[in-house]
Amino acid sequence: MLFPKKVKHRKWHRHAGSVRANATRTHRVNFGEWGLKAMTHGYATSRQIESARRTISRYLHKGGKMWIRVFPDKPITIKGSEVPMGSGKGTVDHYVANVRPGMILFEIDGVGEDVSSEALRSAGYKLSMKTKIVKRLDT
Repeated sequence: MLFPKKVKHRKWHRHAGSVRANATRTHRVNFGEWGLKAMTHGYATSRQIESARRTISRYLHKGGKMWIRVFPDKPITIKGSEVPMGSGKGTVDHYVANVRPGMILFEIDGVGEDVSSEALRSAGYKLSMKTKIVKRLDT
């Protein structure tokens, strides 16, 4: 699964309002022909990203190329069950990626429209936010 090799700070604040705004940087299909676009905000865990990646790679076989445009770098902490209040922040449990509406999560190229749409549709089911399949706009 994906997680950072080195982090500056082991535990982060939650920043609850930071995932609500629309994406401003990663909102276009840049590398491939087809992309999986997030329509709602949320967190994509490293397990969800890996599951979606495996689903896409099974559809592509060796015919296409895939790009993963998100990386889980935000640590999420959890305290043990039946631990009393206080005594500091819990230990790091897993990593997530902040996903904003409009972000392109995956891109694929080198396969037909039917294969790419089926692969991205199946990968969208693995994620915890609503997604849409988009085609690259040639400008």
